[in-house]
Amino acid sequence: NSADNRMAPSVSGATQWLNSPPLTLEMLRGKVVLVDFWTYSCINCLRTLPYLKAWDEKYRSQGLVIIGVHSPEFSHERKIENVKWYMKEHDIRFPVPIDNEFSTWNRYGNRYWPAMYLIDKRGIIRYVRIGEGGYGETELQIQALLSER
Repeated sequence: NSADNRMAPSVSGATQWLNSPPLTLEMLRGKVVLVDFWTYSCINCLRTLPYLKAWDEKYRSQGLVIIGVHSPEFSHERKIENVKWYMKEHDIRFPVPIDNEFSTWNRYGNRYWPAMYLIDKRGIIRYVRIGEGGYGETELQIQALLSER
């Protein structure tokens, strides 16, 4: 859990986007972006989901955009129908790019599920959270970045 302070890598390269047309970080300048790497069979990812959904509901209108990059660990997780079913079952409403080729995962140098990268309004990674927990701290970071000019 640290600041990264590098320009956030692109989130493009997804085979498909669910809940949204394809987004780019350039399009989202001026907003705070939380890039969350997850996969639907990961129990640790399931445990972070209530927090992500709550933050989406609470802060979307204030300029938070959550992008749930779905990067499959197992072959059945590569099937879009399975991801769509899971998202419907769990009422996931934020944008989800399907990263079956791990292009976004690799650009971030990510190695973990779940992993959250919090990006400020200028496009700089300001906070990284690997794994479960730290929800209070993460929410404080979201609030701080949203309040920045």
